[in-house]
Amino acid sequence: MSVKVKDVIKITSVLTLVCLICALLLSVVHGLANKKIEINKEKRIEEALTILAPEAIKVEEIAIEEEIIYKLFNQKENLIGYGFIASGQGYQGKIKMLVVAEKSLQHLKGIEVVESLETPGLGAKIQKPPFKNQFKNLSITGDIICIKNDLPKAGEIKAITGATVSSRAIVNTLNKRIKKIRELINKN
Repeated sequence: MSVKVKDVIKITSVLTLVCLICALLLSVVHGLANKKIEINKEKRIEEALTILAPEAIKVEEIAIEEEIIYKLFNQKENLIGYGFIASGQGYQGKIKMLVVAEKSLQHLKGIEVVESLETPGLGAKIQKPPFKNQFKNLSITGDIICIKNDLPKAGEIKAITGATVSSRAIVNTLNKRIKKIRELINKN
């Protein structure tokens, strides 16, 4: 059997046309999905702010040196704290969390993981209350320390058994971001 040049051109043309149509459809779907993804990300941040600072009636978003910081105000319009995004590398991928600290930046009000690719069943436990609750009213006057054994003391959190890397990633990310946010807020 011999393949004719005419047949090769015909097959190549059909395959090229199919690929172009698929590429066009994929780009349209990506564009539509991307908008929805961004809207959902914003909703997760808003929900996390509501969970961590339910007394915050007004949230003012400010940008300092390209960093977004949320200033939280109560009903009387008094500043009650700050919220900010902290993200860093976990075991499987990026971990992104919303962090809320009281206005003097001495204690955390808490954290909410808004994006994570950590291992289901182990690393994903960073999103569960037993781990997250350790950050409520946690002192941040010094670095937060992640411990494996014993009961945590002031400024310490206990790592999740089997997910020490994810636990340490959260602590390391928080320590870096808290220092940066403190510097930015003190400058202004």
